[in-house]
Amino acid sequence: MPQQESRRGRAAWALVVTGVAGFMAALDNLVVTTALPSIREDLGGALHDLEWTVSAYTLTFAVLLMTGAALGDRFGRRRLFMIGTAVFTLASAAAALAPGIGGLIAARAVQGVGAAIMMPLTLTLLTAAVPAAKRGMAYGIWGAVNGLAVASGPLIGGSLTEHISWQWIFWVNVPLGVVLVPLARLRLAESHGAGARLDIPGTLLASGGLFGIVYGLVRGPADGWTDPVILLSLFAGAALLAGFVRHGIRAKNPMLPMRLFRSRAFAGINAASLLMFLGVFGSVFLLSQYLQTVLGYSPTEAGLRMLPWTGMPMLVAPVAGILSDRVGGRPVVAAGLFLQAAGLAYLALVLTTDTSYGVQLPGLIISGVGMALFFAPASALVMSSVRGHEQGIASGANNALREVGGALGIAVMGSIFSARGGYGTAGTFVDGLRPALVTGAAAVAVASVAVLLIPGRRRAVPGDDAGGDGRGAPTPATAVEAVSH
Repeated sequence: MPQQESRRGRAAWALVVTGVAGFMAALDNLVVTTALPSIREDLGGALHDLEWTVSAYTLTFAVLLMTGAALGDRFGRRRLFMIGTAVFTLASAAAALAPGIGGLIAARAVQGVGAAIMMPLTLTLLTAAVPAAKRGMAYGIWGAVNGLAVASGPLIGGSLTEHISWQWIFWVNVPLGVVLVPLARLRLAESHGAGARLDIPGTLLASGGLFGIVYGLVRGPADGWTDPVILLSLFAGAALLAGFVRHGIRAKNPMLPMRLFRSRAFAGINAASLLMFLGVFGSVFLLSQYLQTVLGYSPTEAGLRMLPWTGMPMLVAPVAGILSDRVGGRPVVAAGLFLQAAGLAYLALVLTTDTSYGVQLPGLIISGVGMALFFAPASALVMSSVRGHEQGIASGANNALREVGGALGIAVMGSIFSARGGYGTAGTFVDGLRPALVTGAAAVAVASVAVLLIPGRRRAVPGDDAGGDGRGAPTPATAVEAVSH
């Protein structure tokens, strides 16, 4: 009995520590969006400089996530989690103290480095601490916290900016980080992965490729798509990413082994994650500005009116985790993606220069329920689609592709917005917003199709507790021999 109580205590502390860390890392993706006008007023800078205050974080986060997972497997997951949390905390303080826009962008990039080390290890640390029978609910809570962080970034950023100052969107991380580092040392157990190796060439290829693509997409509307620098950036980025894929096929120990994508489950859920975040990040980025720029709400008022979207993950995601334990992760995730696509499509149809909030509300609620149904079961599907010793790299890969999707969503939907409309008047804003939302809805709809291509319930292997239960529950860190293909 005392041993059981001790295990429950460790699981609870692991959920608290990893949940708070995941919340901080996810929150900082979009927390600056509603603060951009105030940042520009204080620090100056052109529009593309302000966009990089979002992209600098997202890119370093995405590119280094798999490296962060490998570092944790090699040198100790708890140790690297603590280091990543410390780097993230110090960079948050540097961002708050930045004297100019260049310093803020640099601090945001370092923040992304810390988050990339910290975030992928939250899943592996949580999996190790929570008994297999309880992982569905644990992942539901973890998913709710992360989903709330992603969607509530504009609300939190807007409230802090309006009532205190924009610097506090970064200062708020500091006390949390100061508490988490010693708490992780005292309450989390150390663990390692088998044979973890660093992949410097793979990291450089992925970094250069993603930077080239996103730079071209961000600068394309302003500089022109035929500008030589833009064309060079896009082609060079594509070439480097092709080299990254080739490296993942041929290298002995790549950061992302391409053989993992032979699994329909792994390939399907990662494609869906990238497309889901493309649609959601780009939509949140534009809708939070629509509420302020077109409808005239303050940053706090805009965030409050998005609560039907932002609050749903907290209410529904724990239920989604339990539901995925019962009926399987695939149907829950597919239903969530379908609802998210439907919600975005509805908003694209009804938004005008004077749309009432009551008309917007159904789209926000549907989108929130859809996002909530996605998070926890999707994480479980990722972890159950690979062998136990590959869970660290699988977690890093999935989170990296989500962040890539977010960066691409802001870049792609921002480009569509600029091409079809702009910030000149309320009418031109809506002219750009509606086709951008249609694009986001289409991307999420394709994601739902990708999930339906995932194999159904996997037949359990007798006596194999490591293999998950065939319903989307994550596997612990032992080998899984029967992976669905």
